[in-house]
Amino acid sequence: MSTRPLAVAVSGRGLVDPAEPVLAADDEGFLRGHAAFETLRVYDGRPFRLAQHLGRLARSAASLGLPTPDGAEVERLARLALERAGAPDSVLRLYWTPGPAGAEEPLALALVSAVPTWIDDQRERGQGLVSLLYPRRSAPWLLAGTKSTSYAVHLAAEAEARRRGADDAVFVDADGVVLEGPVTNVWWRRDRVLVTPSLDLGILAGETRAALLELAPGLGYDVEEGAYPLDELLSGDEAFTSSSVREVLPVAAVDGRVLGRGPAADELQAALRRAATL
Repeated sequence: MSTRPLAVAVSGRGLVDPAEPVLAADDEGFLRGHAAFETLRVYDGRPFRLAQHLGRLARSAASLGLPTPDGAEVERLARLALERAGAPDSVLRLYWTPGPAGAEEPLALALVSAVPTWIDDQRERGQGLVSLLYPRRSAPWLLAGTKSTSYAVHLAAEAEARRRGADDAVFVDADGVVLEGPVTNVWWRRDRVLVTPSLDLGILAGETRAALLELAPGLGYDVEEGAYPLDELLSGDEAFTSSSVREVLPVAAVDGRVLGRGPAADELQAALRRAATL
């Protein structure tokens, strides 16, 4: 099965064949990972929290020293690609790259792809995580909360998790404080309280994380944010991760320690789907 995008749209060109090259060989986004991006789910043809993702794209661009993206143009490209793809439930990726050094204008790209088929199976069985040492990025110069295409460390973390027989990783800093996953935010439950690391730790302000913060009170949960050691997660009544593409995924084990399956992950997943399809 091909993993190429179903549709691609590029600023200045509009729709292009997904097999057609669109970046210069010396584009800074390719050479140095000096570009911003966003990934979001599309439900019934509608990108979920598109305005919020465009806002975060602009913030990432500012952190990287890139010009501010034209949100209306990026959204237009997204709509073009979604219409061409014809896949009502899909994944939308938005990129903002500066082009070659000295280029007059950055380049915007919108890619539409199929939703990975493994996600629902993993949601059913729960995911196994391994904890990996990762530096806290609370200093501004470390690009805290920035989504850049410099993703080699995140890919290495996922590969190390698989090497250890797990599905994914959870980053823990030198003080043993839980941060986030390579592409996810991390949560756990204590009775009727949902616990998640604070943005003050330099983690990504996930848009699905934001949606769950809004939805949790309506399900009868309080939310607590802060700095917590890994033992807090391991002693929780249940744990789960959140991200735009994977949505809410229960955690079945961390470092080989089996965790209980509870109601919160399933309730939040159902509430997220309802919010996304209203």
